[in-house]
Amino acid sequence: MRGAKTVVFLIMVYAGSMLAMMTPVSAQVSPNPDVDIQCTPSSVPIDVYPGATRTGVTYCTATNPTGYAEVVRITVTSGGLAYAAPGSVTVPAGQSIDFEVTVRGDMRMQETTRTVSVSGVVDTANGVANPNPVPKTVSIMVVVKQFSRLQVEATEPFKQLRPKVDYYFEFKVYNQGNALDKFNIEVSNREDLEEAGFQISLPMIATEIDAQAPAQKVNVLVRTPKVQGWSDDYHQMTFKATSDFSVRTEGIPNYQSQMITIYVRGVYLPGFEIIPTLSMLALAAAVGFRRLQEEDDELELL
Repeated sequence: MRGAKTVVFLIMVYAGSMLAMMTPVSAQVSPNPDVDIQCTPSSVPIDVYPGATRTGVTYCTATNPTGYAEVVRITVTSGGLAYAAPGSVTVPAGQSIDFEVTVRGDMRMQETTRTVSVSGVVDTANGVANPNPVPKTVSIMVVVKQFSRLQVEATEPFKQLRPKVDYYFEFKVYNQGNALDKFNIEVSNREDLEEAGFQISLPMIATEIDAQAPAQKVNVLVRTPKVQGWSDDYHQMTFKATSDFSVRTEGIPNYQSQMITIYVRGVYLPGFEIIPTLSMLALAAAVGFRRLQEEDDELELL
């Protein structure tokens, strides 16, 4: 009798230990259809400069914490961006399934940040419709990155001037990037022109321009050389604009140059302007001609 009691006691202890081991496992299994959604990375950058793929990807995982095989419907709210994602995934009991969500921006679209939501909801569990579908949602940030791009135009690519005259050359700078940018202005061959006798003045050395805004006009004041005597020379002036954003962020300066030709032709006499000088020479010639004519008339009378 005592032996039988011992056997029953040992059986009860074994059964109790087995139940104790099984209880934590049972607690991890959800009794109702359920799903968990996680996506990495949570911030997705997109390049939209001309030639870029304009796409970004986040990698998501749907986890089934139940003892049923589930069909999970995937819904994406893309904030106006084009996207690609599976319409649904089948997740076995207690397992996970990975899937991708790809978003795409428009070419040259403005620098911006958009929120994209990825939702999963259990449609069926073991082939039975879910009576209480509760969506699980995760949000990711899509960052449309800034890029630099510019265009430079010269209003007068060729100009003929006299020596020692002042003239404003006008250039147009366009911001063809996708965000506000500052452009640094310079005459890249300024030293060569100054060695040739030019004087260069830049009233503006930098300008800020909104993306796709009308052109910003930039003037360069030039005084032609005052080398004594006759001038008949061609000179080139190179106007250059550089994106400040490209220097600070992109690592490679993004710039554009525009070259114009200045033809300096005429005579310069120190202390005299060219028009008064020519007028005086013409007057002197007229007086001299009149005197010669008078002398000829006097000889005829003799």
